[in-house]
Amino acid sequence: MRIKQAVLSDLSIVKKISEVTISEIYPHYYPKGAVDFFLTHHSEANILSEIRLNRVFLCLDAKQNVVGTVTIRKNEICRLFVLPSYQGKGYGTELLDHAEKEISCQYSKIVLDASLPAKKIYLHRGYRDVKFNIIATENSDFLCYDVMEKRA
Repeated sequence: MRIKQAVLSDLSIVKKISEVTISEIYPHYYPKGAVDFFLTHHSEANILSEIRLNRVFLCLDAKQNVVGTVTIRKNEICRLFVLPSYQGKGYGTELLDHAEKEISCQYSKIVLDASLPAKKIYLHRGYRDVKFNIIATENSDFLCYDVMEKRA
């Protein structure tokens, strides 16, 4: 497996990974309004903007299939998704290792917004809750998440 920086031609695969992961995993943890919020938040326009700023990275398996993505904004890890069929095989760990290494070159603290499906992983890696957020979404639903951080 290897990590590479995304380029403009990778937009569709980053969008697909984000949408498939959110659509298949998140409904088990969040109400419909929150899932729809995530899908809108990780829109093509937002992804394109991040690719243009060289913030998006891809994880490729041994056959060079793109199986995951992560976005790095200064000292923040964002949009870390691995296709559901590839989860539990170390790709998320590889993406997280890469992001933490990149951030630790310039910053002393790493920050992320923890989704419910991933929170246990972050706790295991030494992240700690620093803030709890609630966003009202459609259907009178709410999106609840924690901001987490750890020293680089």
